[in-house]
Amino acid sequence: MARADRSRDEPATATGVASAPAERRPGGRRKPAPPTVVLLVRHGATATTGQQLPGRAPDLHLSDDGRAQADRVAARIAGLAGGTPPADGQRSDRGRGRRRAAGPAVAAVYASPLDRTRETAAPIARALGCEVVVDDGLLELDIGDWTGLELKAARKRKEWATIQRYPSGFTFPGGESFVAMQARITGTLDRLRAAHPGQTIVAVSHADPIRAAVAHAMGAHLDLFQRVVVSPCSVTAIAYGAEGPTVLTVNDTGATGALVPS
Repeated sequence: MARADRSRDEPATATGVASAPAERRPGGRRKPAPPTVVLLVRHGATATTGQQLPGRAPDLHLSDDGRAQADRVAARIAGLAGGTPPADGQRSDRGRGRRRAAGPAVAAVYASPLDRTRETAAPIARALGCEVVVDDGLLELDIGDWTGLELKAARKRKEWATIQRYPSGFTFPGGESFVAMQARITGTLDRLRAAHPGQTIVAVSHADPIRAAVAHAMGAHLDLFQRVVVSPCSVTAIAYGAEGPTVLTVNDTGATGALVPS
């Protein structure tokens, strides 16, 4: 599994793509370069989903439901990219006769280094015929001393109201602030889009970083980001163009079941 180069001087890239020059229109005007589309995928469900605040706890793996969710989102993304998901147990290398129709090919699949995100990214990468590139910038919010706390216990703490209504003013004891987390995820996405100009990439991350990225792209204050729902294995798509980001879809699970917060 590859790991992204997180040097400040050199953007991470799985393909070494140079920045695409803008085309010149008739009359001398330049046509804007195509945007980079980032498909933000939350990891699949685990045994603690909806029960605990796992934070960056190690050795937390997808549940059976989570693995099924990961397979479904892989098939959906492969379909968007014009690919055909491989049969069970088969590799999806480009050189093995895979069918690929015309479509927006996915240039790279990135993931947070935690087990649950890498396990979600693996079937996506297999379906697309590429490797997962691990990038620390996609990590979950570091909740420090709150790691592993049961959700019902967290809701009883006096800090919970601040987390919900004024997250920009809160730092987890022994952990990270929401402001730092948003700066980290938006900086990471900026670096990845610069590495893939005009292409489509997948970034498998966690609920709070994805919410924060959506709020930033919408020009909404961080204190409103808790209003965004990001379900397990949902797809959120943001196009980053020359004139700024455009949010294409949020929390797309490919289903229209019960529309309730999760």
